[in-house]
Amino acid sequence: MTTTQSELSRRDLIKGMGCGVAALMLSSAMVAHPELAHASDGEESDSAWGILIDLTRCTGCQSCALACKETNDRPNPNQTPIGLDTDAYSFVEEKQIENSVGQTESVYVKHQCMNCLHPACVSACTVGALRKTPEGPVVYDADKCIGCRYCQYACPFGVPAYEWENPLGLIHKCQMCADRLAEGESPACVAACPNGALRFGNRKQLLAQAHAQITSNPGRYVDKVYGEYEVGGTSVLYLSPVPFSFLGFPELGDEPNPRYAEAVMKQTPAIALTVASVVTALHLFMQRRQQVNGEATVHITSQKPGDEL
Repeated sequence: MTTTQSELSRRDLIKGMGCGVAALMLSSAMVAHPELAHASDGEESDSAWGILIDLTRCTGCQSCALACKETNDRPNPNQTPIGLDTDAYSFVEEKQIENSVGQTESVYVKHQCMNCLHPACVSACTVGALRKTPEGPVVYDADKCIGCRYCQYACPFGVPAYEWENPLGLIHKCQMCADRLAEGESPACVAACPNGALRFGNRKQLLAQAHAQITSNPGRYVDKVYGEYEVGGTSVLYLSPVPFSFLGFPELGDEPNPRYAEAVMKQTPAIALTVASVVTALHLFMQRRQQVNGEATVHITSQKPGDEL
């Protein structure tokens, strides 16, 4: 029995749409069960770790960033990073600030994942690839990741980096050296700092120490610990000699972001997968039509002169 081109095309179109319906059903299940977001809505653990960064002590030596690259086995371990990406989970940025007498001074700012207490990236992840641990770090499981990049959209600090060159599309970010913490060691960046600009310890104790430093040295620091309350609090905290807005820190409210991330997550899969379903169906349709046309061309050109078409 000979199958016509139109019959094959309709069949492939229906098959493609069937795949799309299955994908849409999966997205609907995600929407119906928001617990898939794995939100971290509990109270802060009394034993949670934190990192306090004193920007008045940072000299921009980049020891922390290079130690981070080495510990995380990133490419070019001796090359100083200039931004957060898949090859660098931390970097130190130089900010030029004009002081009270009109002179320009440098303030060095270390950047990395803030490891939020209520991480929006965790709430936005539909497959549980990101998880907030009681100890403080927000850890990533590459085996679960599907490369949807919702964590990138949700993060208020713009931290997660996407591995575009990898077909699997993995995410990269600082995990506060969770493996080292499990072995009783401090994060690599803290251990590498030669100036005491990075301090590791119990988050609540670090906050108490930070406020004591501000009280004791009112001319040295602005009266604020960044990360104490932003988006519900972060595991990484900062002391600064100038307002944080001068350094480009995002001005965020005290309310955790997960509920907003969950709202986006609930809407996005249905929209994205519906579009993907249609595109998949059209791709299969066009691919099969080209294949049938190719077979027809081969059949015609293989006929001998005088043969009936």
